[in-house]
Amino acid sequence: MATSDTRKPPTLGELFDSFRREAFRLETLDDYSGSGSTDAYQAFLAGEKKPDSYNSDWISEVSGHVGEGKRIYRVHVLSRPLTPYLRFELGWGYRTNATAGEDFFILDVTDSPNPVAGIGDFWMFDEKFSVPMEYRDGTMTGYAVLTGVRAQEFVGYRDAALRHAVPFQDWWEQHAE
Repeated sequence: MATSDTRKPPTLGELFDSFRREAFRLETLDDYSGSGSTDAYQAFLAGEKKPDSYNSDWISEVSGHVGEGKRIYRVHVLSRPLTPYLRFELGWGYRTNATAGEDFFILDVTDSPNPVAGIGDFWMFDEKFSVPMEYRDGTMTGYAVLTGVRAQEFVGYRDAALRHAVPFQDWWEQHAE
């Protein structure tokens, strides 16, 4: 009698809790305004000062992982001029999250071809789980957890993005608006 694997795939939250070496994110959108930090984004747009407690839960999570020797890093594919949301994400988010040890890279396709064109946002954990995400109007609407051969395809996307990206701080010093 054949048996089937009835285990449910892990959730995105469970993957964050259990990864052992690295978590990588590819960001391809210029607006995530419907996915978290909506109040902070409105404060940014209103010209308010960034609150000291901004992103404190994520900072704590990243600090914990980095303190255990794990790496959390991402590449954001973008073009200039930056949208208001990207000015917020990079100016408030990336600069804040970097203090916890998260690594950021920018793949600026303003004057260059996009080596990951057609690839959407995803997280990848330990090169074992890949999690492509779906968005509509700046809001995440769903995701899938892929394993095996399907997950391995995303290793190449990560590598292509990293080959063409530059460290965020270098890019920011040259292009901050």
